[in-house]
Amino acid sequence: MRNRWGILAILFVVRLTIAFQFQSVAAVAPLLQQTFGVGLADIGILIGLYFTPGVVLALPGGAIGRTLGDKPTTIAALLLMTGGSLVMATTDVWGWQMAGRLASGAGGVLLTVQLTKMGTDWFAGKEIATAMAIFVNSWPAGVAISLLVLPAIGTAYGAGAVFLSTGALTAIGIMLITLYQPPPASTTGAAGSGRLDRLALLAVIVAGGIWGLYNVGFAMIFSFGPSLLAERGWTIAAAGSAISVVMWLSVISVPSGGYLADRGNPFVLTIVASLVVAGLLAWLTRSDAVITILVLIGLIGGFPAGPIMSLAARVLAPETRAIGMGVFYTLFYGAMMLGPAIAGRLAKSAGSAAAALDLGAMAVLACPPLMWLFERIVSVRHRRTQS
Repeated sequence: MRNRWGILAILFVVRLTIAFQFQSVAAVAPLLQQTFGVGLADIGILIGLYFTPGVVLALPGGAIGRTLGDKPTTIAALLLMTGGSLVMATTDVWGWQMAGRLASGAGGVLLTVQLTKMGTDWFAGKEIATAMAIFVNSWPAGVAISLLVLPAIGTAYGAGAVFLSTGALTAIGIMLITLYQPPPASTTGAAGSGRLDRLALLAVIVAGGIWGLYNVGFAMIFSFGPSLLAERGWTIAAAGSAISVVMWLSVISVPSGGYLADRGNPFVLTIVASLVVAGLLAWLTRSDAVITILVLIGLIGGFPAGPIMSLAARVLAPETRAIGMGVFYTLFYGAMMLGPAIAGRLAKSAGSAAAALDLGAMAVLACPPLMWLFERIVSVRHRRTQS
């Protein structure tokens, strides 16, 4: 296949499998608690384990892809994801559940880095903002589908069937990726041959922290939201369907936010949206207007995604982009590894999943001051380079 929009469709579906697999634990968390006799703290650790390999693999991920090639790397990543799902589907030992989750996460990290590179290869310099907005939307789409489908599967057939379903989807991803073809001519720059100056490195670290914290806040909704609603008497299926509203609406709000940022002030848009989302998260744990709040989060929560994702590119030259994005993703994965684990422990201590949502509100609330810090670093760096 040589049509770049057709290629993007393939990359979208394959990346969707990562979100679908990540959400599989949270979607059936109450079932796992019953099946394995574990608490919310253990569920939080299992959720966070998916991102643990990213702390180690994000930086060398690009080098692995250059060594093995696009298709072999993505296929190897999808095989890891499939194998991890099969382990989780066939074991009744909690330790093996954790091992399967780690294997799946390692595959997900490699796949994330490689698919991003492959998408950039096809769209660099030509509608890349639109393409990346569509590409990023595969995450909320995958989470939303999992929230609709997996609770019903789990209720009817058990937790093992849920993980078999995720394995089947990643196996389909392997078949799809065989259709991928590289672009006729390479449009990528030098890969990691340059060194980041101190201020650029600091800016990328702050940008990665912002992206990590914002995603921690957002992840609390679909990681602990179903448990929160189950505490209030909702069925697992109903809770999953309600939380999925956020993700479905995010499919609209993410590209809308990118469009608005390109034509307005991305800094102001991100600040305002973050403050509103933090307030809505705090309100969700203290109100019965669940659907209204979820709709508002879905409509507004996707706005900052594009502006935040573009931060690192402002300080990275082509020759430093590989190492810079490695640092960016390392911060992201570190935050996403620790966030759910801490949230699970807080929920256990408080005796309610509401504590996890409150932690999410605080994580999002930390983004505006970090945005201000990023802008200050960029401003200082710009003055120094001009002098």
